[in-house]
Amino acid sequence: MSKLRGFSLPLSPEGKANLLPAPPWHYSGDMLLVEYRANPDAVIALLPDELEPADDPGAVSVIFADWQSCTDEGEEWLDPYHAQYKEAMVYVGAKYKGQPICRCVYIWVDKDFAMLRGWVQGFPKKHGDVWMTRPVTVGKAGPRIAPGGKLGATLSVGGRRLIEAQVQLIGLAEKGPQVNNPPQYNSRHFPRWDSLEPALYEMVTVKGVDKECSPIWEGTASINVFDSPFEELKALEPIEMLGGYYHSFGYTMIGGEVVEQHKR
Repeated sequence: MSKLRGFSLPLSPEGKANLLPAPPWHYSGDMLLVEYRANPDAVIALLPDELEPADDPGAVSVIFADWQSCTDEGEEWLDPYHAQYKEAMVYVGAKYKGQPICRCVYIWVDKDFAMLRGWVQGFPKKHGDVWMTRPVTVGKAGPRIAPGGKLGATLSVGGRRLIEAQVQLIGLAEKGPQVNNPPQYNSRHFPRWDSLEPALYEMVTVKGVDKECSPIWEGTASINVFDSPFEELKALEPIEMLGGYYHSFGYTMIGGEVVEQHKR
């Protein structure tokens, strides 16, 4: 057995140098969501062979999240750089063996540890600059979570604006967001060093426990998706808006399940 320790690289004598500590990972965050329909063919083109189109094949959810996360000891609370991060996620619906699922097809995050943690779980994370409106409970420097409250979020990648989203709150939602509601299926893909065949290709489910959700607010929404020579998000630009949502959410990630494992 190696004398070096750590859940992830870099391994070290005490194991403290690793970028990503071992799970469980606890999450609490504020979420701004915009749901819309895009060209169904563009959504279906993003699904791997293992998945089938959803009943609403063009439905897309863009989710901005301002997270705080930690391990069991909670030491990250006292060194917030290692706890706080923001990300922008793009979800679509699909089916696996006839059952509805959801899938994260694109995602950008602003911290290195969160990027690696996503790769472990099968999230296709890249680096981006994410900003979200902060609601307030005192003063006039932000919106209240109340009818008429306006919230915005932006994503820039590689110095280029990629997404602008806005939601104006109307009231509490009866159903809440739908696209990312079914079980989530991601792909863990790691390349080999000596060939172009992947060393690992797995379809995995992402599961959390101890889920808590605040009341979900809904409202009208708008979103702009911009082109970039290094991204393919423009293919998912909206053709019909469905709505916007805002809520807080918390859960604990303890692992997942490998559904399929094979080479592509």
